[in-house]
Amino acid sequence: MLDLIAPLADYGFMRRALIAGLALSLAAPPLGVFLMLRGMSLIGDAMAHAILPGVALGFLMAGFSLPAMSLGGILSGLVVAGLAGGVSQMTGHREDSAMASFYLISLAAGVMLVSLGGSSVDLTHVLFGSILAVDTTALLLIAAVSTVTVLLLATMFRALVMECLDPLFLRGQGVRPGLIQGMFLGLVVINLTAGFQTLGTLMAVGLMMLPATAARFWSKRLEGLMGLAIAIAMLASTGGLLISYHLDMPSGPSIILLAGIVYLLSALFGRYNSLFARLRRRAAPLDAPRNGTSSA
Repeated sequence: MLDLIAPLADYGFMRRALIAGLALSLAAPPLGVFLMLRGMSLIGDAMAHAILPGVALGFLMAGFSLPAMSLGGILSGLVVAGLAGGVSQMTGHREDSAMASFYLISLAAGVMLVSLGGSSVDLTHVLFGSILAVDTTALLLIAAVSTVTVLLLATMFRALVMECLDPLFLRGQGVRPGLIQGMFLGLVVINLTAGFQTLGTLMAVGLMMLPATAARFWSKRLEGLMGLAIAIAMLASTGGLLISYHLDMPSGPSIILLAGIVYLLSALFGRYNSLFARLRRRAAPLDAPRNGTSSA
């Protein structure tokens, strides 16, 4: 056991990667829970790609400068979210279809910009990240984003819950649902931007959505969903790092694949709506008459 966790004590880059992963695991999964409850699970994936053009522009202007790429990613994500909402309101199309369109445009534009200004290695770094390369600047940024996210979620919690359950009641209380949604999408964007340095723009959404969807097989209460999602994300971050070190595998994919394994196991054996739960529920009516007959 000690040999398994020894890299975390022996190497500074492993400790920084672990702290970064745990910080992201604290802030991103609750956002994933709200995205899931609002029926916007795929919006998170679209927003992850929406930040790519801004990250690419920051890279072209300043190289691998985390502040420049992060600022570009935040601005790009907010612009795409605003454009998608504007197109939806002006044309009457569903917002998710508009977001999907801008997601494809953003992905193509970002890949093109990075390819024009760098090498295939640079493109791989931007798309897939490198959590083992997290430095002090990146760690401070991730910690700041996680802290702000947790504080704002605590402040907006009741409004977010009411928006999911009864937007008309929220409007009757004098709170504009559009403002709450805009602030919420802003939190999604800054968390995805913080996550691109560690997991890349293509996989940053994985630590946000996979723990949230896995938790839904184990709990029906909102606090339970959030607590389980955070625990699963922290398990995936820690376990994925150790697996990647001992088996010489890429760290980011190891983290996301471990979270994916937890999701698959939850879908099979979870307490609610899993395959095992459905089979058990179907078997229960068959056992009831048999038990009744024997007792008579």
